[in-house]
Amino acid sequence: MHIIPDNIFFHLLSLLFSFFILARSADFLVDGAVGIASILKIPKMIIGVILVGFATTAPEFTVSLLSAIRGFPEIALGNALGSVIVDDALALALGIVVAPTAIRVEKKSLRWFGIFLISIDILSFLLSLNGIISRLEGLLLLSILVVYLIVVFQVERKKRKAGVIQEELNEELEEYVKAGGLLKQVLRFMLGVGGVVLASQFLIDSSVFIAGYFGASKALIGLTVVAIGTSLPEIATCISAARKGHGDLAFGDIIGADILNVLWIIGAASFANPIHVERAMILFAFPWMLFVVATMLSFAWWGYKLQRWKGFVLIAIYFVYLGLSLFRFIL
Repeated sequence: MHIIPDNIFFHLLSLLFSFFILARSADFLVDGAVGIASILKIPKMIIGVILVGFATTAPEFTVSLLSAIRGFPEIALGNALGSVIVDDALALALGIVVAPTAIRVEKKSLRWFGIFLISIDILSFLLSLNGIISRLEGLLLLSILVVYLIVVFQVERKKRKAGVIQEELNEELEEYVKAGGLLKQVLRFMLGVGGVVLASQFLIDSSVFIAGYFGASKALIGLTVVAIGTSLPEIATCISAARKGHGDLAFGDIIGADILNVLWIIGAASFANPIHVERAMILFAFPWMLFVVATMLSFAWWGYKLQRWKGFVLIAIYFVYLGLSLFRFIL
């Protein structure tokens, strides 16, 4: 009879505890960052377009960067790709399902951001085909991110001058602005950063141990278990925004998170330590990411509405993906 050692239970509990700390710490990080920016009179446009987006993807970024630095780049890449899949087929899908009405999608923004998102996804796939994403290629992704941020900043500034986005930004940022002076906001931010970094360390250690114990690929652990854990802030934000009738903001947040997962997270991780891409990633993870993103964007383009049935289809796709991933673990 095969006896399961106690340390596997310890690492499973550590994994769950890390997810909880990661989610709570991300909340503190976002609240503190937005609070500091508000007190220092930083324009809401910068907070909404840049600061909140980067802060909510802090778990993915920290886990991926530390994984790459510590010599587990396959977890870093798996987490980034898996987070895109979780964001589109689970977080956004749940938001669509709980929204009181169909989520309307703004045509012009969808056209620009949709084409850009699918283009960088294809680019990252092409960069991986030779089996490695080098430091130079990571720098390329980070450079594209800088250009993207500059363009977004200029576009949003024009909208702000025209008074188009101010009300939307107020709605989006309302839940993040917490009471307290500058010191309290700084403490929130520092507590959030510390919690994210500490939880990420435990998450990586437990993931590596569990992968080794069950004979699973670290890349596939990153694609599933780690990706779900680090995407908890996006899942919670999407559901909350959609239930309050702000489904368009939830959709925009997911698109932004997808872009950051590819350009910021894969770019920074590969720049820190070149990522040697397993064949399973090239043949399994990248095609799935492209399929899920293409399906999500197609649904958004189809009538420029995201009805509840589309959410259920995306959730079904996610469970098919999860099942196939677990099948690969067994192999």
